[in-house]
Amino acid sequence: MPRRSEPVRTVAVPAAITRAMRTAQFADSMFPVGAFSFSGGLEAAVSEAVVSDAASLREYVLTVVHQAATCDGIAVLAAHRGVVDQDFDRVLAADQAVVERKLNEESRTMSTRMGKKLAELGSELTGGVTFRKWLAAVNAGEAPGTYPVGVGIAFAEMNCPEQDAFAVHQYGAATTVLGAALRLLRIDHVATQRILFEVDGNTARDYTAVAGLTLDDMSTFAPMVDVLAAVHVRSHVRMFMN
Repeated sequence: MPRRSEPVRTVAVPAAITRAMRTAQFADSMFPVGAFSFSGGLEAAVSEAVVSDAASLREYVLTVVHQAATCDGIAVLAAHRGVVDQDFDRVLAADQAVVERKLNEESRTMSTRMGKKLAELGSELTGGVTFRKWLAAVNAGEAPGTYPVGVGIAFAEMNCPEQDAFAVHQYGAATTVLGAALRLLRIDHVATQRILFEVDGNTARDYTAVAGLTLDDMSTFAPMVDVLAAVHVRSHVRMFMN
C-alpha cells in the first residue's frame, strides 16, 4: 500500500489479444535467443540411457520444468516486480541469484548467452529504459545477464503481467528439451506435444506455488540433472552445447 505522499503509478495494460500475441512471440522457437543450441541436459540423459522413450522423456521434462519454476521462475517474478517498482537493485539481485545457483558451467553458459541475446533484442523491441540499463550493466561486467531476468524485464517493460512472463519462461524450459528430443530420440511430434500440453496445464499451479516466495527461497535440487551436465562437459561428440 503506497504512502499518501507517493504518487500512484498507473500502467496501461495491453489489450488481451496484444498480450497473447507478444506472449506467443517471446515463447516462439523462432525467437532468436539461441535456445535451439541447447538441450537442457537431455543429450547427456539420452547418451547415458536415463531417457530412452516417451515415458522417461515425460519424467525428465516434468523434472526440468519443476526445477525451472522453483529456481529461475522466482527470479523472473523478482525481476518483473523490480521493474514495476522502479527498483533496479532488485533486478540486479535476481540476476546474481540465478547465476549463483547454476552449479554446472553449461547451465551458466546457457543462461547468460540466452540472456545477453534477449537483452540486445529486447532493447530494440520494447525500447525500455530498464532493458538498456541492464544491457549496459551486462556489457560492463556489472551483471551476469541471465535469461530468466531478461524475461521478467521484457514483460514488465511491455506492461504485461508477471503471469505472462512466468508462462513464457516455463514454456521455454519445456520446449528446449522437447525440441532436442525430436533430434535425439525416436519420438514423434504427437508424443512431445502431449507432454507440452501437460506442462501447460500445470503452469498455473506452479505459478501459485512460487508467487509468494523470495530470492532466498530459490531451490535447484535435481542432482541427476547436474551429474548429467558434468558428464556432458567431457563428451567428445556433442550436438548441443548442453
